[in-house]
Amino acid sequence: MMTRNNLLLLALFVVLAFVPQIFTDGYVRHLFIIAFIYAIIASNWNLSLGHCGIFNFGHMTFFGIGVYTAAILTKTAGVNPWLAIPACAVTAAISAVIMAAPVARLKGIYVVLVTFAVNQLMVQLVLSQADLTGGAKGLVRLPFLTIGDYSFIRDYKLGYYYLALVLLGLSTAFLILVAGSPFGKSLKAVRDAEDYATARGISVARTRISVLVLSAIFTGIAGGFYTVYLRVASPEVFGFGTMSLVLSMVLIGGINSVLGPVIAALALTFASEAMAGIGGFEDARYIVIAVAMILVLRLAPGGLIQILERLAPTGQKPATPTRSPA
Repeated sequence: MMTRNNLLLLALFVVLAFVPQIFTDGYVRHLFIIAFIYAIIASNWNLSLGHCGIFNFGHMTFFGIGVYTAAILTKTAGVNPWLAIPACAVTAAISAVIMAAPVARLKGIYVVLVTFAVNQLMVQLVLSQADLTGGAKGLVRLPFLTIGDYSFIRDYKLGYYYLALVLLGLSTAFLILVAGSPFGKSLKAVRDAEDYATARGISVARTRISVLVLSAIFTGIAGGFYTVYLRVASPEVFGFGTMSLVLSMVLIGGINSVLGPVIAALALTFASEAMAGIGGFEDARYIVIAVAMILVLRLAPGGLIQILERLAPTGQKPATPTRSPA
């Protein structure tokens, strides 16, 4: 039986499938594609942050590794982009194992510091290996996706739109399966009562390593698709600005939710772009987003998904008290 949130997700994907028939402009489709990529990153970040309670500030590392894996394979090694994108899942998962090893038994601020340090380490590695990564200039003019004679850049990016939507759909289905599985319940146990989880035979270290690896798979694929779509790879993908934007999508959308970050990614991508086109808001848009995040968390700690649940009718009639027999 599908839950209400899953029905909302299904309805959202049905609507998104018809968007290209309404908006034929290539720029609008571009914004949707970027929003889909952000939605994949944010919802998978929520798997480790919201469902397991790991304060992982190195999640964008998985995305960046996906970006540079696809860029190096296609630009330097001449690998077909269709093969490079799934390869990003492997390299991102391997990097997750490496990152998880030192933080598996750490708590609190130490996890934040170590994961953020790994992210910065990757930045320095990219900059220092300029012969392979392009250094600060990055790698440009990467090959784009084709099927036979058809290029995905044609028809105002229609092919890229539907491929991004399919990747988001697969990622979302994957997250729903993980969250609803016995492993998903063990994640919540580790998050809410670590000592109790240990007493019930759940390995906290193994659970943390596993969830980081799972959260890295589609994040790496999103990175590979991102660089193949934009045909460029640069160190900015590891930057704090991108990290803070995606984190705001997680927090505004609602942690411990699959639907929330997806909705927030769509909303914030278009809101940020709209503010960029208004005089005086281009430099202040991130401040506006930060204020919005504070307000949402203050009024509804569960994020946008909590607000939607409050507004949506439950379909249940209030219980009427029964009179006890005299």
